[in-house]
Order: sequence, then structure tokens, then C-alpha cells
Amino acid sequence: MLEKIKKKILISIAAAGLVYLAFTIYADFNDVAGAFRTFNWFLLPLLLALSFTNYIFRFIKWDYYLRLLSVPIKKMDSFFIFMSGLIMSVTPGKFGEVLKSYLVKQISGTSISKTAPIIFVERITDFVSLILIAVVGAFSFDYGKVAVIGVGIFFLFLLIILSNKNIALPIISLFEKINFLKKHISNIHNAYESSYIMLQPKPLFYMTIVSLGSWFFECLGYFLILNSFNLEVSILWSSFSYAFATIIGAISMLPGGLGVTEGSLTFLLVEKGAANEVAVASTFIIRAVTLWFAVLVGVISVTLYQRRFGKIILETIQETNLGEMTNE
Repeated sequence: MLEKIKKKILISIAAAGLVYLAFTIYADFNDVAGAFRTFNWFLLPLLLALSFTNYIFRFIKWDYYLRLLSVPIKKMDSFFIFMSGLIMSVTPGKFGEVLKSYLVKQISGTSISKTAPIIFVERITDFVSLILIAVVGAFSFDYGKVAVIGVGIFFLFLLIILSNKNIALPIISLFEKINFLKKHISNIHNAYESSYIMLQPKPLFYMTIVSLGSWFFECLGYFLILNSFNLEVSILWSSFSYAFATIIGAISMLPGGLGVTEGSLTFLLVEKGAANEVAVASTFIIRAVTLWFAVLVGVISVTLYQRRFGKIILETIQETNLGEMTNE
């Protein structure tokens, strides 16, 4: 299984290399190199600390949901599992983090269908918090309002459906008519029950607040990067542009939003008046200390996990197919 993960990471790194090469050509290699030299690299430890604080806040969400679903697991074990899941940050929508559910089952015996919805709900609260940040910026700067509101409406309808059994259960019953899904219907019901519990108003509100806090640290990191390049931007604009680019990258369903997130960040900076090379350099740095740092933390955590619990015994991790995700 680890070989498969390693292969996917290497493919994502190769794809990222091509994307970044294209951006470097766009801005001219020498100019980009010059921009990197002007950056205050003494900020790097602080930027990494801010990103790691983001992971800590996200762990709080993960562990809260495990407690809410009454999953019998120690907090330290939960921490190791969560950090190991970061290795899958370069999968579409981060849904490869369903790896965490496999690890929970390996330790506690809890069914995957019960805990896999946590990854889905994590993404929902992430989107809700990012949309809240983006909406404020979209109206403040009169940019991207249609896109942000459109995504917001989609997630509002999704929340209404999932949090109302009178709507959701009849939809699930339709799955019983599909031959392929018939044998998985009990797992689908199990997954929905978990989602329903986590999407009730109280946990949804609290975890959205936690998500806002977690994303603030990365937005702050982006602001510090732009400030180091002497760009006159506010913390609000930095937060808006980072949230907007992250949303666009996520809905593209490309691994880690590769290319789309970078393109959006660079475009917004150029529109703001930044030089091409500065826009590209700042984009490279923020992605290095967020996305790629997360992957590195995941790699280290998987190694530590295996030393603590033994080899991860999984033949395959299949992120996106509902039947595969619920098949145990």
C-alpha cells in the first residue's frame, strides 16, 4: 500500500514540477530567482509554524468527530492517524485522507463506513469557512462574487439535504434499486447516520469556527509572504485571495488543486499590480509551506505510525468511488 502512496506522491510531485516550470517560464527564470533572493527567508520557520498550527486545529476537528461518533480510540493514537492522513493532501479534494478511516479500523476495529464520513464533513466545514472568508472579500473588493455565491449556494443545499432525514433517506432508498449498490446499502445507511450526527447545528457551528481559525493561520502566512515582498496588501485581501484560490483549486478536483490554485493566486496578484516574478515566487513559497509541507509531515507521521503500531496492512486505498469507500 505504501508503495502505491509513494507512487502517487511522486506523480503529483512530477506534475507540480511541470506546473512550476511553466510558471517560471511565464515570469522568466532569472527574474523569479531574483525575487526569491529578496524574500526574507528568516520568516520560513514562522510560516511552517503557522501551517503546523493549522494542522493542529484540523486535528481538533478530527478528534472531536471521533468523540462525537463514540469511536473508542486514544487521543495520541488519533493524533498519529490524523497526521499520517496528511500524506494524502495531494489527492483530489483531499478525499484520499480516507486512509485515516482504514487506520482507525486497524487500531479500534471501528467500521470504515462509520468514520469515512468524517473526511467528507471535514471538507464541508473547510469549504464553509473558506466561503465565509471569500464572501467578505468578494463584496469588499467587488471580485468573484458570482463564483463564491454559487459555491456557497451549492453547499447550503447540500447541508439542507444531509441534515434533513425526510429528504436524505428517500434519496438513499433510490440506491437500493441500483444493483451495484444493493450489497453496500447497510454501509451507506451507516455512513449517512454518521454524517447526520456531525452536521447537526451545534457541531457544525463549533467546527466551522475551528475551521475559520485553522485557515486564518495559513492566510496570515500568505500575508506575511506578500508583506516580505513589500506588496501593499491588507490581511483581508490576502485572506480573500488565498481562500478564493483554494476554493477554485478544490472544486477543480485536481490533486491538491495543482495548477489551478497556483494560477489563481498568481493571477490575483498580477491583477493587484504585483510584478510577474513576485507573483510567481510568492505563490511557490505559500504552496511549499502549506501543501508540500503537509505531505512531508504526512510522510514522517506514517513512518512514526508504523514504528508505533506496526506495518500498515492495506492492499489499496480507493478514494473516490462510493461503493469502494464503503466496502469493508
